[in-house]
Amino acid sequence: MIQIRRAADRGHFDHGWLDTRHTFSFGDYQDPRHMGFRSLRVINEDRVRPGEGFGTHGHRDMEILSYVLEGGLAHRDSMGNGSVISPGDVQYMSAGTGVRHSEFNASQKEPVHFYQIWLLPNANGLTPRYGQKRFDDAEKRGTLRLVASGTDEDGAIGIRQDARIYASVLDAGESATLDLAPGRHLWAQVLRGSASVNGRTLAAGDGLAASDEKSFRFEGGEKGTELLVFDLA
Repeated sequence: MIQIRRAADRGHFDHGWLDTRHTFSFGDYQDPRHMGFRSLRVINEDRVRPGEGFGTHGHRDMEILSYVLEGGLAHRDSMGNGSVISPGDVQYMSAGTGVRHSEFNASQKEPVHFYQIWLLPNANGLTPRYGQKRFDDAEKRGTLRLVASGTDEDGAIGIRQDARIYASVLDAGESATLDLAPGRHLWAQVLRGSASVNGRTLAAGDGLAASDEKSFRFEGGEKGTELLVFDLA
């Protein structure tokens, strides 16, 4: 079974400093039909004005990933980490028993455009931890590059959930394939451009959920695509 979540149907708020779109229920956007998919709980697409950002706030018992498309995102947290997340970086924070952090646009001139993704952890009350790795476009072009995984193989960031997260950059007509093991589920999120997933056309911001399907073919649209693919228990 395949279902498509169109970009235009997502929750949307323009706060002035922040333009945000929610694939699943989040904050003031609540829709009981869209509470997540398997362990995937949040997919937020955020655009933050220069010099603005999310002040220090807390999380617990959540696996949090940030993926920047344009600009730079300045991160600080109560574990002592501080960095600027740039396009090509994948940042990971396991909130565990509790962590406080802030995320600000690192530029005073240019906006930052990024996705924030939350997954439920495989256990609560764990010690918080942090990770950040770079995956250049060359690694993602024409293939599905594993960037995060519950087993941290192939140089991926290790996360606390039975999930495998791939990033891909496909030129027009270029394709990549993925076979799922029995009982697994798939979510594909198009970050920019357009793509075809098993013949279904997706635009930027669209998501696709699939269960009881084994094989997938991802193809770049007319102007190519960048997308994330989640293999979930």
